[in-house]
Amino acid sequence: MVKKEIISHLGIAVSDLEEAIAQYSLITGDNEPIIEEVEDQKVKVAIFGKGAGRVELLSATNADSAVARFIDKRGPGLHHVCIYVDDLEKKLSELKEAGVKLIDEKPRAGAGGKKIAFVHPSGFNNVLIELEQS
Repeated sequence: MVKKEIISHLGIAVSDLEEAIAQYSLITGDNEPIIEEVEDQKVKVAIFGKGAGRVELLSATNADSAVARFIDKRGPGLHHVCIYVDDLEKKLSELKEAGVKLIDEKPRAGAGGKKIAFVHPSGFNNVLIELEQS
């Protein structure tokens, strides 16, 4: 049996995107991450890597965004873990039936136009989980 990739990416909230890009470029050797604004989530992202296991830096574009509130409350750092699922709508339904608190009950568009949804941290050891349809 071939194991499939589980982790899509790690989301890291940063206060200064340009500074964080310079720091993560030192580690990854990638001086040209993919940079994209996700207007719906009020963030600008810089994505290092391709395929599974990417690092996604998140910078708020608006003071009332979830990332800005996260940084105000906790400071910069690990924001979420994104996990691949085969059928996002089915997985959300299964989680809801199991009593897991969802942030998104329906999929929405994330960076790169990918189909995503967030699960409340209370259901997963205080870790914000993003689900991404593979």
